[in-house]
Amino acid sequence: MKMAAPTACKAASLGCNNKPTFPELDFRSGARVEELNKLIQEFTKHDQREYDDQRALEIHTAKDFIFSMLGMVQKLDQKLPVANEYLLLSGGVREGVVDLDLDELNVYARGTDYDMDFTLLVPALKLHDRNQPVTLDMRHSALCHSWLSLRLFDEGTISKWKDCCTIVDHINGATNYFFSPTKVADWFYDSISVVLSEIQKKPQRGMPKVEKVEKNGTIISIILGVGSSRMLYDIVPVVSFKGWPAVAQSWLMENHFWDGKITEEEVISGFYLVPACSYKGKKDNEWRLSFARSEVQLKKCISSSLMQAYQACKAIIIKLLSRPKAISPYHLRSMMLWACDRLPANYLAQEDYAAHFLLGLIDDLQHCLVNKMCPNYFIPQCNMLEHLSEETVMLHARKLSSVRSDPAEHLRTAIEHVKAANRLTLELQRRGSTTSIPSPQSDGGDPNQPDDRLAKKLQQLVTENPGKSISVFINPDDVTRPHFRIDDKFF
Repeated sequence: MKMAAPTACKAASLGCNNKPTFPELDFRSGARVEELNKLIQEFTKHDQREYDDQRALEIHTAKDFIFSMLGMVQKLDQKLPVANEYLLLSGGVREGVVDLDLDELNVYARGTDYDMDFTLLVPALKLHDRNQPVTLDMRHSALCHSWLSLRLFDEGTISKWKDCCTIVDHINGATNYFFSPTKVADWFYDSISVVLSEIQKKPQRGMPKVEKVEKNGTIISIILGVGSSRMLYDIVPVVSFKGWPAVAQSWLMENHFWDGKITEEEVISGFYLVPACSYKGKKDNEWRLSFARSEVQLKKCISSSLMQAYQACKAIIIKLLSRPKAISPYHLRSMMLWACDRLPANYLAQEDYAAHFLLGLIDDLQHCLVNKMCPNYFIPQCNMLEHLSEETVMLHARKLSSVRSDPAEHLRTAIEHVKAANRLTLELQRRGSTTSIPSPQSDGGDPNQPDDRLAKKLQQLVTENPGKSISVFINPDDVTRPHFRIDDKFF
């Protein structure tokens, strides 16, 4: 007996024409995208600390101490520019906020050694009178690196810094002084040590406790205890330029994700030479080009969901790929900037796409490793992975493959790590491990103590500008009045 075919109406009711609905899955790992998004949100919540008035005051106190110390360094031998402009970045050198891949970095851990970390770029020399592209002596260096001849400067500058140079005599009898990153770092560390020794002979009420001062390659790391906070400052001596280097001029001719969002003048306002040489370079002479000032501006154009994915990805890889040393967070940041150029802005602006962005960053990183190719964002002809061995890149690519197979588990591990760091910080605060800084309300009669309004103002600045970078202008003859800028706001 033949059965009648179901009518269209019955077919619909049976679901014949309806596609079954599944949660969105990651094809490679089978992880639910919704779960990954929730894990990234949880990581972000624990990773971004909120500061109360007291913590904001402690941050300000540490910053003022560092600036006052640098003012005293300038007065030692007048080597540093009298009116200097610093770039203060949230996050230490180990966090990849600048392209400084140093072998000599000591390992510090948030929660164990410090609660907050900053990088401060301090110009030892400034060349700010150029309107045309800056041409550097790159004949002896790898791409993205340069030697710096003091011939660009006046006789007074040469006389001041002769002892921090390597000397090259030419056949024609002329002497050329090349500014040495290692000698400058040695001078800077010695000067800071002298100043801190003098400061500690006459301690003042509420002054930060200097818990550690170490030279890590060409940077100086200082950990300060202020009240219940421990702050790590990585201080980097740099050479500061206004304008743009000729070697990166062609990059400006390309289309970029920031076009129309910020002006070209904001992006190319200046660059630095930082004390790091290439893998085959001469450590005493070679500096690395840094575009940290431009990166601060570009960061304003990156969506919050992509930044959350980047921070989560960085937390996953920073320990996983630490040995042997090959990948730094700066590589990951470069890949993120390339992705912003490659992908549509409306796609990257999607608020619930953090999981897609995380998986994409892992894929990008693995692709770069397998192909041993990671172009510098500003100087694309410079391949930042060129020096790696085949063995190293394949080892790290396999490690990333395990992450890609179970991203949820690695996110949970990252969350546990950041929660553990926060617990350690709270525990040390409860124990009162550092000297307590007086509360602004505790002694209204002391004119040297900041008042409650300052704490509230700082609280507002920190809350309104999470993760942003601060540019600081300070006159060492008047260290009581630092002027600082968060992106384009002045205070």
